[in-house]
Amino acid sequence: MNEQVLDVTAVAVAHAGEGHSSGVSGRLNWLRAGVLGANDGIVSTAALVVGVAGATASHVAILTAGSAGLVAGAVSMALGEYVSVSTQRDTERSLLATERRELEQYPEEELEELTTLYRAKGLTESTARLVAQELTAKDAFAAHAEAELHIDPEALTSPWQAAAASAVSFTVGALLPLLAMVLSPPASRIAVTVVAVVLALMVTGAVSARLGSAGVGRAVARLVAGGILAMAVTFGIGQLVGTALG
Repeated sequence: MNEQVLDVTAVAVAHAGEGHSSGVSGRLNWLRAGVLGANDGIVSTAALVVGVAGATASHVAILTAGSAGLVAGAVSMALGEYVSVSTQRDTERSLLATERRELEQYPEEELEELTTLYRAKGLTESTARLVAQELTAKDAFAAHAEAELHIDPEALTSPWQAAAASAVSFTVGALLPLLAMVLSPPASRIAVTVVAVVLALMVTGAVSARLGSAGVGRAVARLVAGGILAMAVTFGIGQLVGTALG
């Protein structure tokens, strides 16, 4: 019986100390955010340039509007991500500081709390206590951060990295419809842009669905339908405005 408890404890301790699972999760979150940022860049810029193209055939006007939209969107995405991640990081730091202080002031109570957390995961009382004691002896702060707060103190997200990743992904996505529009012949540039956008949305929809373990078909259909609707609406508004001003 004691050997069985020790075996279970060893597995639990090894699992608790694994760094790869949180690393993989973090990379998936970054990739998902990048795909969503690129998708925002594709749809918003495509809708903008198609709308301007509906109002005017001026190459300069389309390029100017598209470039301004790209820069404004990238800056907005970066700023929003920076503020969001900074707020999250400040909250995590506050929770970690509180946990560290509680470990210093109430070590016995914190050990009981850790034992309770492992019991809630399905371990017996004796095994949960042994796991809690061994993890506390090794690194009490890291053990509580992982089991209680679900935070890796060594892997807090950088607001600057998040902002840069968001801006880059948006820019990459936005460049596709902008280049498709300005590099295509005037007679076919709207059609070329629509085709390029649909294909790009199919790719981002499939990737995001795979990352989220969702159905690819429905995810792609929603993105493509939304992108086409956005371009149709802005094109119609562009034509109305162009006709009224012309």
